[in-house]
Amino acid sequence: MTEPQHILDCDVLIIGGGINGAGIARDAAGRGLSVVLCEKDDLAAHTSSASTKLIHGGLRYLEYYEFNLVRKALIEREVLLRAAPHIMRPLRFVMPHAPGQRPAVLIRAGLFLYDLLARRELLPASSGVNLRCHEAGRPLKPAFSRGFLYSDGWVDDARLVVLNAIDACEKGATILTQAVCQKLERLGANWEATLFKPSCGQIRVNARYVVNAAGPWTAELLHAALPKEGGGQLRLIKGSHIVVKRLFEHEHAYIFQHRDGRIVFAIPYERDFTLIGTTDLDYHGDANQVAISEDEIAYLCELASQYFVAPIMPADVVWTYSGVRPLVEDGADAKAVTRDYRLEIDSHGPPILSVFGGKITTFRKLAEEAVDHIAKALDNRHGSWTHDACLPGGDLFGAEPQNRSVQEFDAWTRAQQNRYPWLPAPLLTRYCRAYGTRIHTLLCDRSGLDDLGDEILPGLHVAEVEYLRRYEWARTAQDILWRRTKLGLHLPAGAADQLQSWLNEHPLAR
Repeated sequence: MTEPQHILDCDVLIIGGGINGAGIARDAAGRGLSVVLCEKDDLAAHTSSASTKLIHGGLRYLEYYEFNLVRKALIEREVLLRAAPHIMRPLRFVMPHAPGQRPAVLIRAGLFLYDLLARRELLPASSGVNLRCHEAGRPLKPAFSRGFLYSDGWVDDARLVVLNAIDACEKGATILTQAVCQKLERLGANWEATLFKPSCGQIRVNARYVVNAAGPWTAELLHAALPKEGGGQLRLIKGSHIVVKRLFEHEHAYIFQHRDGRIVFAIPYERDFTLIGTTDLDYHGDANQVAISEDEIAYLCELASQYFVAPIMPADVVWTYSGVRPLVEDGADAKAVTRDYRLEIDSHGPPILSVFGGKITTFRKLAEEAVDHIAKALDNRHGSWTHDACLPGGDLFGAEPQNRSVQEFDAWTRAQQNRYPWLPAPLLTRYCRAYGTRIHTLLCDRSGLDDLGDEILPGLHVAEVEYLRRYEWARTAQDILWRRTKLGLHLPAGAADQLQSWLNEHPLAR
């Protein structure tokens, strides 16, 4: 007997649950379009959780004359900082300078242009710095006596994806994780897709419009759906990062220049660690199995050791992660390939829009442009709206984004400590950073630590796990420990297995 199929009808089917897919789902649902998003794994399971965690204009792209991209990203930097002040924060960067590097005059001119390309309200301007007199100079070798300071932002990239999906869901979208698109074809005026989700079997989706936001698999999906058509070409670039125990006590980040023209960052990470990355290498392997190589680890350790007094050795690395960035093929060297995006539409029948390239900072603008195309094709008259809207949890002082949400986040956190005095300060601070105002949903009807339930792992209570399963599509220990939170960094070996056993013993109520 054949199992019954679930059938969904929608305006827009989005394939891919990374930042671009989730951002498009949010924008489209907010304009009143019916949306189904399918992701073959977890939200942000691949490229979108493997970034350098920066919301930035891309200072180094000025060297390649990508002025439009940098300006667009700088504008979005402030839009996003206001929209999600809980998962983002301003970050001041130190660029040490030494003879033999790019001339100081050229760097100063680039930083001056960086400051001027877009209006700034939240971040201070760049400046020179005497590293002999600045706290950021102490961890560096004596040869680095002067440098520059400039501002950008930090983001929890995986949580950014999830917040977009939450907002889309609350505006009516259907979010399907662990749902593989097995077949996609044009049938008359619509697309018909066959999805497979282990928990419920086959799902058939009839859609008026398809968005192909499959990241590294975008070209593959497009060619499978339209085998007789040409299509945009992706160039897969692997970026790898290492995490070591904290190398410095201050809250500044570093940007290091290498002789080969690459840039590497060293960033304060998860309180006790330093994040170092990234590499830029062409990738030709399986996008499902991306991992750092020993050569990449050695490269990052060696480069950082050229700057820091204390050498960094491969044995110091406590965690690594790698991702494949799907960039637009333009024939350039890997480090110079454009990070801008291209939207390619095939309208020979029901339309399909494929997303090529992009960077996490410009996802909202990409989504807005994509949904403008979709809305026009589907005769949807609702205008764009995300520029002036907070992401879930970001409405610290009201529904509209405000400068004070960024500037007064610590004060808002202290107010929550007064509201929940029974919650240990480190735990409350983590909740505030992860969930913003959604902390009130997490802690609803709870008035003491015992109300959070058992502590499954240090710092992880039943209440948070149930919240993540109910509202954020978390299903596995990896989802919880490495994407929804970064608790995996702080826990001993075996913690993931322990949590997975608990999850298996306590199935999610339906």
